[in-house]
Amino acid sequence: MKDMHSNISVVHAITPQAIGTTGIAGGQLSAVLDRRGFNSAEFIVSHGASATVADTIEQIIYECATTGGTFTSVASADLMPNTGEPTLTRTTGGASARLGYRGNKRYLKIRAYGVGGATGDVSAVLVLGDPESAPVADS
Repeated sequence: MKDMHSNISVVHAITPQAIGTTGIAGGQLSAVLDRRGFNSAEFIVSHGASATVADTIEQIIYECATTGGTFTSVASADLMPNTGEPTLTRTTGGASARLGYRGNKRYLKIRAYGVGGATGDVSAVLVLGDPESAPVADS
């Protein structure tokens, strides 16, 4: 039996916080996230409860070959599902969504932003998998 624990690393992307309703300008952008040593990446975005019944959270994933280069939006073909970034709508309590990256760029960023009503707290992590060297050390 293979264990998942020894084959993944979890990287903090966005601290839990309300991200507003003003679209991209009011959203939260992560720092540069480095995929070094890992061949797969999956973002997990979580949304807590809020006063509004239907909060909508959009995500944009950016990629770049260098840390100081120009980051560009990831093409839909390099996202899983490849229909583009999913919309996360909270209807009751909290919600989570996952978004896979299958591109080949080493550096990533994620931006989360609210549309419509005031959002509850939103957070994001990057789960890195398929390590070049396992087991992966606990961090």
